Amino acid sequence: MSRPPITAWHGPAGCGPAVEGIAIVSHHGFNARYDLDRERGTFSRPGHDLFGESPAGRIYVFTTPKGGIATSWALLDLRERGLAPLALVCRRANPVVWQGAVLAGMPMIDRLNEDPVTQLRSGDRVRLDPQAGTLELLERGSMNPLPRMKGP
Repeated sequence: MSRPPITAWHGPAGCGPAVEGIAIVSHHGFNARYDLDRERGTFSRPGHDLFGESPAGRIYVFTTPKGGIATSWALLDLRERGLAPLALVCRRANPVVWQGAVLAGMPMIDRLNEDPVTQLRSGDRVRLDPQAGTLELLERGSMNPLPRMKGP
């Protein structure tokens, strides 16, 4: 039996299967090719607010995609290496990140009725159901930042 959510947000249907996991939240834009070290799976751009952390196996919540077509193949590359986020959630996606999510078989949703970047924090447990267009907060994480997850 699934636990009832603390709160939920709604938007249009996304892509991929429903997933539950721990959120990792960024107030920056995202480009899978240039923000991540694809060998280690960690944020490698020094100015990024998640520098040194890994989104692998987490529901990555971010503001907006940035950059060009490289994000599509970079997401697939991360998935094949076992270093990809569990799912993507953002304010408003572009066609390139949608293409990358579909190509990598990664659940994704955007355009929720409230801004997920300001509503969630890293460490929160969430459930994402892209087909229903819902993101649910199941449990608040600790106030402490997530421990750094180093890539292999």
